[in-house]
Amino acid sequence: MSRKQNHDQQFSLDLNEAPASEVQQASRAADVSPAPVDAATPFSGLAQMEELLTQWQEAGWVRPLDREFARLIRTLCQEQGEQPEPLLILLAALASHQVGRGHVCVHLNTLLEEPARTLALPPEEAAGTGPEPTPLPTPADLMARFAPEDCYQVLENSLAVSDGSQSTPLVLDSGRLYLRRFWRYEQRIAESIRQRLEQPSDLDDPALPQGETLRQALGELFRPQPEVDYQKLACALAARNRFAVITGGPGTGKTTTVVNLLAALQAVAGTSPQRQARKYRIRLAAPTGKAAARLNESIGGAVSRLPLAALPGNVQQADIPTRVTTLHRLLGSRPDSRQFRHHRDNPLLVDILVIDEASMVDVDLMASVMDALPASAHLILLGDKDQLASVDAGAVLGELCRRALAAHYTPETAEWLAALTGDRVPETLVDNAGQPMDQAVAMLRKSYRFTEDSGIRQLAQAVNSNTLHRNTLAGLGRGEFNDVTMLPCGPTPEDTRALICRHALTGSPEAFSNQGLGRTLNGQALPPPVGYQHYLNLMQDHDLDADSLREDWDQLARQVLSAFGDFQVLCALRQGPWGVEGLNDLIARELTARGLIPKAEGWYRGRPVLVTGNDYNLGLMNGDIGITFSLPWGQHENGQPCETLRVAFPASDGSNDIRWISPSRLQHLETVFAMTVHKSQGSEFNHTCLILPDRLSPVMTRELVYTGITRARNWFSLIAGDETVLLESVAQQVVRASGLAERLWC
Repeated sequence: MSRKQNHDQQFSLDLNEAPASEVQQASRAADVSPAPVDAATPFSGLAQMEELLTQWQEAGWVRPLDREFARLIRTLCQEQGEQPEPLLILLAALASHQVGRGHVCVHLNTLLEEPARTLALPPEEAAGTGPEPTPLPTPADLMARFAPEDCYQVLENSLAVSDGSQSTPLVLDSGRLYLRRFWRYEQRIAESIRQRLEQPSDLDDPALPQGETLRQALGELFRPQPEVDYQKLACALAARNRFAVITGGPGTGKTTTVVNLLAALQAVAGTSPQRQARKYRIRLAAPTGKAAARLNESIGGAVSRLPLAALPGNVQQADIPTRVTTLHRLLGSRPDSRQFRHHRDNPLLVDILVIDEASMVDVDLMASVMDALPASAHLILLGDKDQLASVDAGAVLGELCRRALAAHYTPETAEWLAALTGDRVPETLVDNAGQPMDQAVAMLRKSYRFTEDSGIRQLAQAVNSNTLHRNTLAGLGRGEFNDVTMLPCGPTPEDTRALICRHALTGSPEAFSNQGLGRTLNGQALPPPVGYQHYLNLMQDHDLDADSLREDWDQLARQVLSAFGDFQVLCALRQGPWGVEGLNDLIARELTARGLIPKAEGWYRGRPVLVTGNDYNLGLMNGDIGITFSLPWGQHENGQPCETLRVAFPASDGSNDIRWISPSRLQHLETVFAMTVHKSQGSEFNHTCLILPDRLSPVMTRELVYTGITRARNWFSLIAGDETVLLESVAQQVVRASGLAERLWC
C-alpha cells in the first residue's frame, strides 16, 4: 500500500478552519527570504514559489490568506515526509484565491486554457512594489509551462489532495480543485436536494383526495387567465415537491405566488387524514435584514387579500405567517463561529421553509440551511436568477436555475399540471429527457409591475439578453422612455462631478420626458423623480421641539426614512472617484455647501448610514438603513434641553415602529449616499441612479448592470463615464466555478 493510500487523518486541517496560532506557526516554519522573482527567471524551487506569492500579495494580486494557505499546505506536507512540488503550492494558492472571488472551486482545464481570464490576475489596479518595479511573472506565465497531465499528476501524488474520501485540505473531483470545506458544502447541498426530490408525494395523483383539494384551492386562489398562468403552475409544482425553486424578474409576483402556495398547502394539510388535519409549521426567511423587512412589508398585504373562506381545510389567516426573519437569526448564529444552534442533530421545528432573495445565499449558508432542515420538510427558494450572485462563494440559485428558461418539463409533468390547473404547458417547455431537478423549478414569465412600454423593463431585458446597443442608449438621452434617462457626462472630470452633484441633489426631473410629469400608478398621479434634497427638506421643515411627543418624532422619522428611499445612488466599485468612497464624499460635500447638512464628516444631522454587519444585540441586520437626527432629548447641567444625535431605524418585525439608537453603539456601518449594487440587493428604490466608471473592471458584469436597473421601482437614471465600457460590461457575465449543477443534472 502506498504512503498516499495509507494516511487517514493527517490532513484534516483547513486554513479557513484553523486557529490563528496554528496558521502563524505554520507560516513561520516556512519563512524564507530568497531574491525577488522576475518574469525572466526560470520556474524552480519551493523558496522561489513562496517568494513569488509574497510579491503577488504585496502587489495586491492575491490575499494574505491565499499566501498563508499555500504555506500551510507546504508545512503539512513536510510534516508527513512529503517534499511538495512548487506547482502544488501554486495551485493551492490559486484555489484559495478563487474562493475569495466567489468561486467554489478551480476548473483545472479552464485554468490552463485561459489563466488570465479565469483568475483575473493581475488585477487592473495592481502595480509593482517600487517606483520602477520589475515585471512580475503572472499566473498565465507560469501555467503556460505546464500541460494538464502535469497538474493532475502533482495533485494525485500529493498527500494533501484526495478525491474527498480522505480528510485532506484539498479535494480533486472531476477536474475541479476544491478547498475541502467548500467541497463538503457542495456535496451536502446536492445530497439534500436529491433526497427531497426522491420522496414520493401525496399529490402525484390528481384524482386522489389530496390532489382534488389542491386543485380546488388553486381554482379559488387564481382567477381564470386568457393565457398560461405561470404563477398557478409554479404553485402546483412547488406543492408537489419537497424542494422547489420559484424564479422570476422584478414584478413577476414571486411574493403573491408563494403566499397562494402556502394557503394551498395549508388547505391540503387541513383535509389530509395522514396529517390528522394538523397544519404545517411555516417559517419565512431572507439572507439580510433589508430583504427580510421588504418581504415583511409585502407579505402581510398579500395574506390579507387571500380568499380563505372559500378554501377547503378551514384555513385561517393565522395559518399563513407574515413575520420574516433573517437566515442567521433563524438558524441561531453563534458569535465568532461558523456554527449555528440548529444543525443536523438539533433541527429546526418547521415543516415548510421559504427563503426569499435566494440569489444572495452563498454555498456556506445554504449548506447550513440544508443541515438544519428536517428530512421531511419542504424547502422553497424564491429569487431572480439573473441578479448578482452572493458576495461570498457560490451562485446556488443561478446553478439551480441553469435550465429554467426552457423548463424541460417531462410529458408526465405537463399532463399532471394540465389536470391540476387547467393550464397546458407550451410545447416549447416540454422535454422527453427532462431531469428530476427540472420538475422542481418554476419560472414566472409575466411582469405585473412594468408595462410593455416601460423603459425600465425594456432596458433590463436588453441588458439581460445582451442586446443593448448604442441606439438604445441614444434613445435614453432623447427621452424616448418616460421612466428612464441617461445623463451625458461633461467633457472634463470637473463637469462630470458637477453633473453627479446636481443629480444627487434634485434627481434631475428635467432630464426625464415631460419633466417627470403626467405618469400615473394604480390610477394615482406619480410624483416626479427627486434627489436627496427631498428627505433633507423634510428633516428641516417641521415644528417639533422638546415638548413634542415621542410618537410625533417617530412619525417624522417614518416620513424621512420613506423619503430617503425615494432616491438612491448605486455604483459598481468601492474605491476611486467612481466608487462608494469617492461618491459619498463628493455628495456629502455638495450637500454641506448647500446648507442641507452641517458637515461632511463624522456624525451629523441627516447622515444616512448602512449597517454592514449583523448586530443581534441591537437587533440590526446587514443592509439596514438608518437616518441620523438631532433631537432635543438631552439635558444641560442646568436642566435645559440640548440637542443629541440619534439614528432612526425602522423596526424589522413589520410593526412600523422606530428604534432610536445612539451613534456610539453602532459598530459596523458606512455612509450611504452611494452604495454598491451588491449592497442594494434585496432593496428597492423609487428612483435609482446607476453610476458606472469610465474604465472596465472585472466586477462590472451583465448581472451587476441588470441588478442596478431592477432596483428601480418607478424611475431610473444612468450616468456612464464611457458608453463603450457600459456595453463591454453587459457583454461580461458572472460564471462562477462550481460542480453543483453537474451533481444535480447527471
